[in-house]
Amino acid sequence: MKASKIAYKPVGLAVGAVSGVVAGAVFKQAWKVLGHDQDAPDATDEERNWGEVVLAAMLQGAIFAAVKAVVDRGGATATRRLTGTWPG
Repeated sequence: MKASKIAYKPVGLAVGAVSGVVAGAVFKQAWKVLGHDQDAPDATDEERNWGEVVLAAMLQGAIFAAVKAVVDRGGATATRRLTGTWPG
């Protein structure tokens, strides 16, 4: 295994955890912008209808995937700049 991959692992894990927090905050704001006064529903929330539950899940998944891709790509690019090699 390359040294750059080994060095990138702990950084990638830490940045990944932070990106999860950021994605959660972005999702909460997006849910409010869509005009929902309440927090996003859980799948087992009896008071919410199917459409609202599925919409919330789709939006949350899309936001988490996009934030993860941005963070992973940024981390790999930064690693290449610092070490001269791509960590993947």
